[in-house]
Amino acid sequence: MTNLASQHFDHALLSEVCPAGEGWMCEVKKGQYFRIVDLEGNQAVDTLFISAANPQERYSATDTIAKNQYIYLEKGTTLYSNLGHAIATIVDDNCGRHDTLGGACSCESNTVRYSHDKYPMHSCRNNFMHALATHPVAKKHGLNVRHIGPNINFFMNVPVTSDGHLKFDDGISAPGKYVEIQADMDLIVLISNCPQLNNPCNAYNPTRIQLIVRDAE
Repeated sequence: MTNLASQHFDHALLSEVCPAGEGWMCEVKKGQYFRIVDLEGNQAVDTLFISAANPQERYSATDTIAKNQYIYLEKGTTLYSNLGHAIATIVDDNCGRHDTLGGACSCESNTVRYSHDKYPMHSCRNNFMHALATHPVAKKHGLNVRHIGPNINFFMNVPVTSDGHLKFDDGISAPGKYVEIQADMDLIVLISNCPQLNNPCNAYNPTRIQLIVRDAE
């Protein structure tokens, strides 16, 4: 990790860099902290949280928005599952805004939003499907594409216009910005370090992120 923005904890259980545009997966135990670091700035990080005890339970955008009465995620936000349980809490955040509405890019959405010739471009859904088909954590828990649900877009700036439409705007993150989540249950974390090149969510230049898991101090 040669990037000046990378972060180090002597007591970290895991500290890895996910390359630009790639997928990543791990387990985070209840009470542990999980930090995502935007190493070079303005990189969207599409993230799924799934219960390790019951993979049918996963992060729910609708439950999270309804219970928090706010459409953006920030420090202090509790994330809720599709069963209405607290799944994780954002305990530290020096970026200030994260999206829960924009969803994950796919071959199909690239075609609809941009043009037919964008269909072959790599996408977050491709990353999710590849990890669920090949990663040891997915095999351990019997996961497959049916476990793809609503995702969070950490560091992504998606304002809602006055007429109710979504805009994909330039990010407000910067090198070294981070968000840290404490697990409220044993979790499976699945990430697509977004490869999108058609809108400014990655400043049209996908970059690396750092993932850190640590125990409570």
